[in-house]
Amino acid sequence: MTDTATPRILRIATRSSRLALWQAEHVAGLLSAAAPDCSVELVHVTTTGDSDQTGALRSFGGQGVFTREVQRALLDGRADLAVHSLKDLPTLPTEGLHLAGVPERAETSDALVMPLRSEGISDFMALPQGARVGTGSLRRQAQLLHHRPDLILSEVRGNVETRLKKLDAGEYDALVLAAAGLGRLGLEPRITARIVPPMMYAAVGQGALGIECRVDDELVTNLLRRISDPQAHASVLAERSLLAHLRAGCHAPVGAATHRQMGELVLEGVVLSADGRERLHAELRGPESAAESIGRELAEDLLERGAERLIR
Repeated sequence: MTDTATPRILRIATRSSRLALWQAEHVAGLLSAAAPDCSVELVHVTTTGDSDQTGALRSFGGQGVFTREVQRALLDGRADLAVHSLKDLPTLPTEGLHLAGVPERAETSDALVMPLRSEGISDFMALPQGARVGTGSLRRQAQLLHHRPDLILSEVRGNVETRLKKLDAGEYDALVLAAAGLGRLGLEPRITARIVPPMMYAAVGQGALGIECRVDDELVTNLLRRISDPQAHASVLAERSLLAHLRAGCHAPVGAATHRQMGELVLEGVVLSADGRERLHAELRGPESAAESIGRELAEDLLERGAERLIR
């Protein structure tokens, strides 16, 4: 498509979990506002990560377990665009697709969630000795163990509501979840405390939505640019460049944070050993226009200091 007209119908590929549907419907609303004459439809897709609710994510491929089938719906023409939680989208591009839109980003922090009937715990460091904490993220596990090696960390799978039911049933003493997801589902009151840098660095792209379309679809690409937030897009480009040049997957013990200072983009990155005993931290700043270069240079700094050994 080479003209600048608006498509009459846009089909959005999405997973079917309540959070994924919230995200897709949010993007549908942005598209409807940007192109009122356009009709938006959702195409539901089941991914590998949705089908297997018991195994550890990294045990069956890790990267792309929540995105591959959604991307396939784009490539085979069932959909015109796909909405992802950007932290789940691998940094290695999929041939024929590109990341064309990143709307305004939600908060990036992780959240400590306690059972409904618990009392007296106000932050992560107040957890009792040997507390059972549920999280399937190696990044979170490594950072939690760095500060609290006494904790017993366990894999927890399922959608957000399923995880909360397991917590309230006593399977865990606490959970660590993304604050953005809880907020999007109206579950922010369940947050006991936010765990933020320097204690906990978020996953690359956390809190952001990534919208992909086919590279040859200029019409949809131009429309997605209209609903993109330039600052959010620059931040995730820097973070994803960091992760890509570290040659680490989205389930590796790597965390990142971005902010603005004196008109510049500031990127921080951490790499840890799986047991949390070793931790590398680095920071770099520069103009937003150099976001990908900032990520690459920060990765090179961390690699020179031994990051590859920790990731492997």
